Amino acid sequence: MKVMAIDLGDVRTGVAVSDVTGFLAGRSVTITERSRERLMELILEMIEKEKPDEVVLGLPINMDGTEGPRAEKSRIFGEALGEKCGLPIKYCDERGSSITANRLLSDAGKKKGKQRAKVDAVAAAVILQSYLDSRPR
Repeated sequence: MKVMAIDLGDVRTGVAVSDVTGFLAGRSVTITERSRERLMELILEMIEKEKPDEVVLGLPINMDGTEGPRAEKSRIFGEALGEKCGLPIKYCDERGSSITANRLLSDAGKKKGKQRAKVDAVAAAVILQSYLDSRPR
């Protein structure tokens, strides 16, 4: 079961796709787009190309476990995406995904300035792998 994960941002959005077995997070990319409409189009194109069985959207939960305005924006985007692509949209707590992504990039020797463009793609992969690991086998 192939899964696609999205780390939704205001300017940069990370997208990661699993292998066909749904066991490992694979390729990830960063989309730089401010327009939500254009971002939706680009993600729909990726869905058409990759043909995932489901989509996971990172949900920015507050550290106290509540959902704030950012989580509401993600849910609104997720509902619209689900209606347009016809796939189930799942939500995954993304707390700490950007911190983990920055640490992974630093450990790989990436310079801070160069990390910024890649951190969202890596964060999407972190969200995806977290989701994949949480599913029963």
